[in-house]
Amino acid sequence: MGKINQHSKLIIFIGCIVTMLILNRCFGWSEYLSKSENLVFLSDMIEENFILAAFIYMGITVAACVVLALPGVTFAIVAGVIFGPWWGTLLCLAATTIGAIIAFLTGRFFLRDSIKPMVEKNALLKRILFDDAGRSDIVLLAITRLVPLFPYNIQNFAYGITDISLTHYSIYTFLFMMPGVALYTIGTAGLTSDENKGLYLGIAAVLLIIVLILGWYIRKHYIGSQEEADMKNDDCSDEVK
Repeated sequence: MGKINQHSKLIIFIGCIVTMLILNRCFGWSEYLSKSENLVFLSDMIEENFILAAFIYMGITVAACVVLALPGVTFAIVAGVIFGPWWGTLLCLAATTIGAIIAFLTGRFFLRDSIKPMVEKNALLKRILFDDAGRSDIVLLAITRLVPLFPYNIQNFAYGITDISLTHYSIYTFLFMMPGVALYTIGTAGLTSDENKGLYLGIAAVLLIIVLILGWYIRKHYIGSQEEADMKNDDCSDEVK
């Protein structure tokens, strides 16, 4: 009975995704944030009703995080253009975090029982998502949020099949997405704004350096060291054989 339920959940999940992709194809939802006339519409709306414009942007971003295959950077760039560096960073970070949480819960309910055994067969995914050495949640989120190993949308679902708690996932996702989101929103504002252009680009440059250093450090000290350990284990196994 348990296996039937697992398969049913997987079928329902796939059916929902396929349906959303078909609807997106028909109605062009994913193109909404890329059309200049829509961006102008939201920009004009800010002057009249900032809250409504913010809700429209956040609603589209949340939906895109869950069901649409848009690059994560798209949301930050659009936020920087429409809302500027500060509100853009806050709204984008809030919306992408909410979308990531919804995708996480979806993955945990629909995919955990059926997909986790298959994911564990992949050495890289198993090492990062199911580290037997007891890697902490904070390191796990830092690796995948700061070091671009997997597409953003896939990450959100993938975390649902891990053992990480919802609380840790939500907090660390928010914190570790903050530098990247701020980098793109502030950088975009610097490229498109006539005021404080130098200041915004300078802040974006500092954030870029921080993100690169953190990504390098994590890759070197966690991913690299683990790969070396795996190679040593493989060599030992070969010697035994």
